[in-house]
Amino acid sequence: MDKDKMDKDRENRKDKIDRITEYTDIDNGLSDVQRVKVLSPGMLVVRRFLRNRLAIIGFVIITFMFLFSFVGGLLTPYNETQVFRYIGTMSKEYVSVTINEEFRFTVAEGMSYGNAAHARFILAKNRGDSVFTHNDDEYHIIQEAEDFYRVVLSEPKARITYIRGVMSVTPLENGLSFDEDVQNAIRQAIETEQTSFIVGEEQYTLTRQGRDYVLGTIEDVAIESLLITDGVNTNKDLGFGFKLALEKALRSGDSLSFQFEGDFYEIEEDENVASVYKVTGSSREQYALISQMAVQAISPDVVLTIEFKTALEKAIVDGERKFTYPDDAGNAIVYDINRINNVYTVKTETRTHLISMHEQPSSQHWLGTDKHGMDVLTRLMYGGRISLMIGFLVVLLETALGVVMGGLAGYFGKWVDMLIMRIVDVFFCIPFLPILIILGSVMDKLDVDPQKRIYYLMLILGIMSWPGIARMVRGQILSLREQEFMLAAEATGLSIYRRIFKHLIPNVIPQLIVLATLGLGGVILYESTLSFLGLGVKFPFASWGNIISGVSTAYEMTNFWFVWIPAGLLILLTVLGFNFVGDGLRDAFDPKMKR
Repeated sequence: MDKDKMDKDRENRKDKIDRITEYTDIDNGLSDVQRVKVLSPGMLVVRRFLRNRLAIIGFVIITFMFLFSFVGGLLTPYNETQVFRYIGTMSKEYVSVTINEEFRFTVAEGMSYGNAAHARFILAKNRGDSVFTHNDDEYHIIQEAEDFYRVVLSEPKARITYIRGVMSVTPLENGLSFDEDVQNAIRQAIETEQTSFIVGEEQYTLTRQGRDYVLGTIEDVAIESLLITDGVNTNKDLGFGFKLALEKALRSGDSLSFQFEGDFYEIEEDENVASVYKVTGSSREQYALISQMAVQAISPDVVLTIEFKTALEKAIVDGERKFTYPDDAGNAIVYDINRINNVYTVKTETRTHLISMHEQPSSQHWLGTDKHGMDVLTRLMYGGRISLMIGFLVVLLETALGVVMGGLAGYFGKWVDMLIMRIVDVFFCIPFLPILIILGSVMDKLDVDPQKRIYYLMLILGIMSWPGIARMVRGQILSLREQEFMLAAEATGLSIYRRIFKHLIPNVIPQLIVLATLGLGGVILYESTLSFLGLGVKFPFASWGNIISGVSTAYEMTNFWFVWIPAGLLILLTVLGFNFVGDGLRDAFDPKMKR
């Protein structure tokens, strides 16, 4: 008996030792079956996730993107919208010269003549009429020379009857009479079909009314001409009287001189440009310039002297491509003349503050500058903030909407499920990207503030993306609501809210985490696409999409790779990282995984 008892004790001790060594292996390692026994479900998911190398790579990529975007933006010495400039020389447009081919009018002092009357004059001239009416006033057109007309008002003085060489003149005012010279001029004008004539210093108009004629004296209203007169003093208009006397003298061809208000003027004509000089005793100074060229400075701060205009217009007439003129300091400045149709542009090399556009990568700007002169690396950091923030907030919004709608549909069923699922079907039928493009165009039309536009974009993306999550949550809850733990929760009298959101939804969280992680990459791609098309995040705010859209031509893509390639790589790596993490979480939450 003692021997049997001793053998039995020995076997018991051996069993204990075997059980101890089973759990205290030489390496203290545990098999997968033993790990399931000793690890919590959460730790098991973590262990499975950490064993997935692609998931770890994705997690590292996402961590880097967050540090690059949010921490890097704090460390960079530049701002998101900081523009870099330097002092250099550039060929800058200085003056534009247009060959005038339209009539311009100058109004006599005290008279009313505007654009509407000018339009009536053009119509009458094109039809060959010598009279036109505007605002119940009858205007007469007197041609002084080719492309030079006077517009006058006629005051009736007499009615004239002319039948087969017999003429009678009936004055319209008492005591008014016309001498023989005036009557002979009237007869000649009627026979030659003239509408105006001059006797002495008086000019008359002759207008036919039925079988009779009306004789009138004129009052100047305006002159219409293709020539443009510029004075030395740009702030002072030369006036109607001076321009009329000047053009009459210039068009007469007899004497290139005239008098006006007691002053004597001489005209020097050089092909299509004429300089007007005021002669006072032995002195002679340039007073005006008349030609068919309209000279205008590009900048309103630049005042063009009459000497500069003269030199420029003569250079254009001579067909020169360059001309030299001294500046205020006496330095000779070379101007380039370029012609496009009937417009000449005059450019000169000017020292000015220039924007550092498309500067190559350097120690100051590691990835160079974009077309706005902004640091590309800094823009990428701030752009990452926008892209990541939009991605996470959109996923959060669509997840919240999807959980609420899917939870209600799955738990209540019947007509609630029918209604919500039909709404989901409607959303699935809506073309997602075209709707986003249309809404982006509407915001462009309404000129929405760029800051508000970001929030509207997130709201639109979130509202349009929830149906997929709602359908998944509904399917999971349909399978969970009939299980024993839900029957127990209902038996204990828990409210519907607690049953759905305290017991059902937590069981769907693993699938939600996987969907949200995989959806983040898609949202970032949508935002980048819209920004690339100019319908998403707007300048001056940066996103990876609108940074790429700044390079729109083949020349820019091949020569300024440092602007768009880094942004494209960041989008690629971020989306790839979220997909790796999403795949890793899906495998880790899968209970069938043996790893």
